[in-house]
Amino acid sequence: MTLPGARTAVEWLVSAAPDPEACRWEWERNPLGVVLLPAGRHWDVLIVPGELGLATLDVLHLLSGPPGPVLAGPGDTRLGFFVPPGTASRWIGTGVRGAGRGSWIVAPYPGRGRAGVHWLVVPDGRGTLTDPVALELAMHEAAGQALAEGGRTP
Repeated sequence: MTLPGARTAVEWLVSAAPDPEACRWEWERNPLGVVLLPAGRHWDVLIVPGELGLATLDVLHLLSGPPGPVLAGPGDTRLGFFVPPGTASRWIGTGVRGAGRGSWIVAPYPGRGRAGVHWLVVPDGRGTLTDPVALELAMHEAAGQALAEGGRTP
């Protein structure tokens, strides 16, 4: 199954690939396929632990509406928030990994399947990214809520 808008998401994502046609070919020939895309040109990715990431995503929806693209690893154990290029090199945070210039990310075809790496928020095709300031505030709020509810951070 392919979601509406996936075609524009594909075009946006492949524009970051060194060989957009090869990237598109790989996705279209393998319905469960993933490709490697370089970070640092159109986006960076901030990777957070799954529990904190899911809580942060909930807060982001309340704060500012839909965020930019969000990837999830198998079992939602890690989430990757797409942020503006350069963010990863400036981000300081315990337990947060950054994928910026010189890094590559695994990207599944937008809108297909939830096995393995999958999209929680599919790219909109317009280049919408998550504002790093909003992301940081949402992470603090999510961690604070978790402490208040259960005495531990996600």
